[in-house]
Amino acid sequence: MTNEVYQARWPTSGEEREARTVLVRLYGEGVELFFDREDDVRTFECMSRHGHGPRLLGRFPNGRVEEFIHARTLSAADLRDPEISAIIATKLREFHNFDMPGPKSVLIWKRLRNWRKTAKSLCSSDEAKEFCLDSMEEEITALGNEFSGGRERIGFCHNDLQYGNIMIDEETKLLTIIDYEYASFNPAAYDIANHFCEMSADYHSEKPHVLDYTKYPGEESDAEEVENLIKSIEKYTLASHLVWGLWGIISEHVNDIDFDYKEYARQRFEQYWLKKTTIVTAQTAE
Repeated sequence: MTNEVYQARWPTSGEEREARTVLVRLYGEGVELFFDREDDVRTFECMSRHGHGPRLLGRFPNGRVEEFIHARTLSAADLRDPEISAIIATKLREFHNFDMPGPKSVLIWKRLRNWRKTAKSLCSSDEAKEFCLDSMEEEITALGNEFSGGRERIGFCHNDLQYGNIMIDEETKLLTIIDYEYASFNPAAYDIANHFCEMSADYHSEKPHVLDYTKYPGEESDAEEVENLIKSIEKYTLASHLVWGLWGIISEHVNDIDFDYKEYARQRFEQYWLKKTTIVTAQTAE
């Protein structure tokens, strides 16, 4: 939904004449509005050096060449498979513990403010009113204040852990997380919340922009530590909805990929207001 990705194959000159296979990534339109491409490449190279993803083989002005991973990309149903979900949890903990060089400050609130300004600059006044972009700054500030001062675990987060960014070797069950364009340091609970939200999506259905929130996980736990984490994740789901709602608005104006970004954004914002009411009611009851 952001880039175009191709598999390139050609025969080698060896005796067995096996084909060489690489992945060619063409950057999507307007991606510079979401992240710094040089930061993305530095992250990609660092993860690669430490064995966490494909190798970077080459670069050109609007894309790059990567090592082709011989593994299966997960499907929407895989995210709700208990066995696969347990493997993802283990891998995500490893990801959060990765000591990525550079600043380790939380990025989520700065990203939300920057994307809100960008979305407003691209929207018509009617669109801005429809999506409440003027009042959204207050929502972002309120969310930030809600989490400030807490003892949260901060780690290097993927921030876009949808099923298309996870690959698994069917034989070894080794799992690889790919595509670090939105990766940064953030609360680990936010990364998990974002992953839970992605369980509502099936980007290979007839209507890939339509989300089914009945598939969002929500089981209670008896363990106090786990229960506290679940509550934190629930609140960070709000931030996830705002992030990808704003992403949808911006993408609608800059990307030509065949995807209904505006309707996707509308669903994320609707879930934000529904979820916010539920969470506020629950907190009041406590």
